[in-house]
Amino acid sequence: MEDLKSNSLYRQLAKAIFLAAGLVMLLWLVYKMVSVVLLLLFALILAVAINGPVTNLEKRNIKRGWAATIVFCIILISFIAIIVFIGPKINNQISLLISNLPDYATSASNTVSAWFSKYPDLQKEIRIDPSKLSSLLPSIPKTLMQVGSFSLSILSQVLIVIVFISMVGYTVTNPRPLFQSYLLAFPTAKRDKATIAFNRISFMIRGWMKSLLIGGAINSLAVTIFLNVMGVPGAFVWGALAFFTEFIPRIGFFIKAIPPVLIALSINGTTAVWVAVYYLAVDELMADFIMPKVRSATMKIHPVAILFAVLAMGAAFGFIGILLATPLTGVIKAYYEVFWENKFEDEKLMEQRIQNMMYPNGAPQKKELPQNNATPIV
Repeated sequence: MEDLKSNSLYRQLAKAIFLAAGLVMLLWLVYKMVSVVLLLLFALILAVAINGPVTNLEKRNIKRGWAATIVFCIILISFIAIIVFIGPKINNQISLLISNLPDYATSASNTVSAWFSKYPDLQKEIRIDPSKLSSLLPSIPKTLMQVGSFSLSILSQVLIVIVFISMVGYTVTNPRPLFQSYLLAFPTAKRDKATIAFNRISFMIRGWMKSLLIGGAINSLAVTIFLNVMGVPGAFVWGALAFFTEFIPRIGFFIKAIPPVLIALSINGTTAVWVAVYYLAVDELMADFIMPKVRSATMKIHPVAILFAVLAMGAAFGFIGILLATPLTGVIKAYYEVFWENKFEDEKLMEQRIQNMMYPNGAPQKKELPQNNATPIV
């Protein structure tokens, strides 16, 4: 009897150990695949956004494969046009920036050291000697090693981009199997609601893309006007760059702000400070006030929900989390409205209860317009 109990206890212990080991391996696999899953989600989101113009072409009796090819060609031509027309100007500005970098560094150090004229020792530490500036730059062998490792990193990123574009392309060209898998994930009675939820998601993702275009246009116009007023060379180039960096959260700010600030140093330190302050102010204004309002209008989502999602996803997943935060908020909202919110009956007193929550001491009285009691002239 004791042997049977010990064998049973041993088996239970072995099962528990194997179950714990399997759970740990599963969690480890999920942890390692988080970035891949997020990349797949982003590919699906872009496919949904691109699906709109593809279906519009398909309604005009163009086969879906050709419609997808036309849309992708338009996107590719747009990128090529940007590279051809804006690329050389950006290259010239960056080349000018690199060639004048020693002068910019010397000018900046002299400006900053002038602020500490009452402290000669500190002033000497701040001021850069142009003759010793080359010693501050990395050696050629070290630079080549860094370039080599960076090239390998770039190669791996290019391969990831190719796979990503392929996922988007296959999803847009032949979405029927994916739609079928999506609907099969729901019980038969819930598939109508799943279809409605997906249509709402498509609407909000298109609104998200529209908000990015609107935000990029506002950012580009504001930067171009300000840099022209400040007399910074290449204002139109940096304005065009600001438009595209709106699509790159976090890193986009440094890409669009650092080159104009460095070039402003060639004018004077005060201009550089004003340019830096302007970029910081505009970035905060766009991120915390304008863009949430624009996304709220295009996606029908409250700005507080968007800001919370950006903070939460950024804290959890970093760059790609911020990139996915807004469209994923739209996904959650769509499923909540279709599967959860509709469970409750439409209460006739809902609006009155909201009024009582907003104005516990009574709603403000609306002013009535004075009536004109004069007798009309016949």
